[in-house]
Amino acid sequence: MAGRVYVITGSSGVLGAAVARAAAADGARLALIDFAHHSAAEPIGPEIFVQGGVDLTDAVAAGAAIDAAADRFGRIDAVLNIAGGFSWEKHEGGDWQTWHRLFLMNVQTASNACRVAIPHLKRSAAGRIVNVGANAALKASLGMGAYAASKAGVHSLTQALAEELKGDGVTVNAVLPSIIDTPANRADMPKADFSAWVTPDELAAVMLFLASPQASGVTGALIPVTGRV
Repeated sequence: MAGRVYVITGSSGVLGAAVARAAAADGARLALIDFAHHSAAEPIGPEIFVQGGVDLTDAVAAGAAIDAAADRFGRIDAVLNIAGGFSWEKHEGGDWQTWHRLFLMNVQTASNACRVAIPHLKRSAAGRIVNVGANAALKASLGMGAYAASKAGVHSLTQALAEELKGDGVTVNAVLPSIIDTPANRADMPKADFSAWVTPDELAAVMLFLASPQASGVTGALIPVTGRV
């Protein structure tokens, strides 16, 4: 990864931070983008460009952030779309706005980032897009309708872009995690077997392989990363 420029959205979250740490440790240059403002304690140097307060559901704001990253480093080699959201809600008695909100957070953020990044990725010797889908979107369970539908949209976006870009040397893939071992998930499910969940570092390793030049033979893949669930 040395010298490659990775754009990471949702970079202040648990998974985004794990991906950023692993990529930085392998010598990647990072453009970190998030709606949240990053902590001042996070390392910011010549190889890390942080943009907080970016609403990626806004195509103009997303485009400005991606272009700013390209301007800062002179190139973009990979985009890892981690920004997103979750909500558990039964359909009966639920809020119709939940569907709209999750579509914006999960599908629109990735779509907006990809659209602006594609011209930059085409100029890379090994352009990569890695999205985060969900294993739950393969068969939605109780209360997961809106979330699963939005993540299914991410899966379709991934496959469509893979077809669109396969002649340009740009690969597009998605990881499909089950339950990620985060403090929030542990708090929500205190009686669960945490050891069965996939860890952020395990998921980051798969994502960074897909973002690497070595993954040139993989595109359009929806890869379950489910731990031992």
